[in-house]
Amino acid sequence: MEIKARPMGPYQTNCYLLEHEGKTLIIDPGVGAVDWVIKEARNPVAILNTHGHFDHVWSNAELKERLGIPIYTPEADAFMLARDPLGQGMPPSTPDVPVPPDASIEIGGVPVTFRHFPGHTPGCSAIEVEDLWFCGDFLFRDSIGRWDFPYSSAEAMANSLRKAMRIKKDYRLLPGHGPETTLRREQRNLPLWIQEVERSI
Repeated sequence: MEIKARPMGPYQTNCYLLEHEGKTLIIDPGVGAVDWVIKEARNPVAILNTHGHFDHVWSNAELKERLGIPIYTPEADAFMLARDPLGQGMPPSTPDVPVPPDASIEIGGVPVTFRHFPGHTPGCSAIEVEDLWFCGDFLFRDSIGRWDFPYSSAEAMANSLRKAMRIKKDYRLLPGHGPETTLRREQRNLPLWIQEVERSI
């Protein structure tokens, strides 16, 4: 596997290209991602969204039109792609495949699991391919995603952090913002974050 990454737009949202067995998965194409993706993606087969916030899905529609490939979005966040709930003027898009929570599917022959960790958004997911998590705005290096946006939930976030604490296998985490980390490393911080989130409930 080969991973290419570039931070996009005013929030420096990481857009990833995962090259796997001759296929390219485009993950979280945010603001201004189109030209870079078209230049760098060798054989694009799908667009995958970790969640529905504008800075992760801004370029969905243009890439779908220009490349003729489907969009996979967590089922519970599909409405965000059309409604632009944060009011940023996001170009609307429609997922071809609304992915159910914790579903394991094949995309272009690549086994993918959308691990469901709601809280930041209702459908927030870590996209798992082998030992990689493209974890969007769920976990960052030394931090977690915000739980105070419209459609966020502190209670769901606390439960998702507990769910992540229970996972025994380590994963390489490629977050939506900032540098990569590992699940094992972030699990050391999660009890304190759970307490922080619970104080806001």
